[in-house]
Amino acid sequence: MAGITQSVCLPFFLPFIPIAMLTYSSAGVSIDAGDKTVDAIKPYIRRTFSPAVMTDIGLFGGLYDGRFPELEHPVLVASTDGVGTKLKIAFMTGIHGTVGQDLVNHCVNDILACGAKPLFFLDYFATGVLKSEVATEVIKGLALACEQNGCALIGGETAEMPSMYAEGEYDMAGTIVGVVDKPKILPHKTLAKGDILIGLASTGLHTNGYSLARAALFPKYDVNQHIDELGGTLGESLLAVHRSYANLLLPLIDKGNIKALSHITGGGIVGNTKRIVPEGLELHIDWSSWTIPPIFSIIQQAGSIIDEEMRKAFNLGIGMIIAVAPEHVDEIMQACASEKPVIIGSLK
Repeated sequence: MAGITQSVCLPFFLPFIPIAMLTYSSAGVSIDAGDKTVDAIKPYIRRTFSPAVMTDIGLFGGLYDGRFPELEHPVLVASTDGVGTKLKIAFMTGIHGTVGQDLVNHCVNDILACGAKPLFFLDYFATGVLKSEVATEVIKGLALACEQNGCALIGGETAEMPSMYAEGEYDMAGTIVGVVDKPKILPHKTLAKGDILIGLASTGLHTNGYSLARAALFPKYDVNQHIDELGGTLGESLLAVHRSYANLLLPLIDKGNIKALSHITGGGIVGNTKRIVPEGLELHIDWSSWTIPPIFSIIQQAGSIIDEEMRKAFNLGIGMIIAVAPEHVDEIMQACASEKPVIIGSLK
């Protein structure tokens, strides 16, 4: 009936039943490991700071002074990317100090193709079980590349998520913010028929094509196998750091003689460079104009991969392409001599 409560009689004495106390640690997340990692990486991160960084490590956000008095019309440029399945090579070899450099340099090159210099970087590192020594190596690589590029590592996130990742694996991504003066944004609208394409050497695969490369190589090779043509192990060659071209090209962009840049990532030389080609013009590439590095030939032979597929998946030894007017070719070739420049084509 409404308004009547029911009571239940219990025995006066209940048997003692031990209950396990659930904690964050027993659920798979170690706050102590996270704190240990942060303490280990602080000195490396602080080395990336410039006077424009207005906060220290550990706050809820990073502050960056947004005054650019040297620029006529500052425009912020942002990009986000990851390392992809190149991480699988790091897991296989146990070498974790290079992939953070890959991440930063890839993002730096992406905004460089807009004419921008890097200002600050934010990273995201996620794993199932946080191993402080591994995370520290990865983030040290991030900090090193930021320092080399004049870019502040202003913030980041280290996430431990049990059951989300296989044992010993992790994922990472990063966001970069840079700035360019509006009159110097690339590509220029002056791109025209007859402009010359100059290719700068890559250090290998950079951060693209690793799913195809692994499928081709590892039924036949061991990752730690020494290969004479590579001058070291297969794993070392596959982990060669994605090169940054910022310190070389930013002064040339400032002079105004570079019309466009194409960062060669997923999609290869044609897939990326056609993004800068104006309507009405065509891209012409002379595929015989440079020597393709041995790592690509080894991959192609191991997987019986046709040329067309290789050109779609890999940079084939060209990491960045510069578009310039014919009268500036010699100047750019001389300025980029350290990067083994080669004329690889033109706009028609």
